[in-house]
Amino acid sequence: MARIPNRYTTKDGYGYLTKRTLVSRAKSAGKAAAKNAMEVMGFVVTVKDGWVVKQYPDGHTEQIHQLEHA
Repeated sequence: MARIPNRYTTKDGYGYLTKRTLVSRAKSAGKAAAKNAMEVMGFVVTVKDGWVVKQYPDGHTEQIHQLEHA
């Protein structure tokens, strides 16, 4: 059976990821994981404006630790 070429397949039939596809899938996975963590734990720990913060479902944040500048 012949392989059907597409945008993400080499001439010899091997598939590959483009940077755009990889970044898009990583962002989607991160958003899904954050949503799941928010549902399970009730907050998400992230970095915002040089601070490690807890974000809560109602939108408020709690600063935990300021990051050191290199």
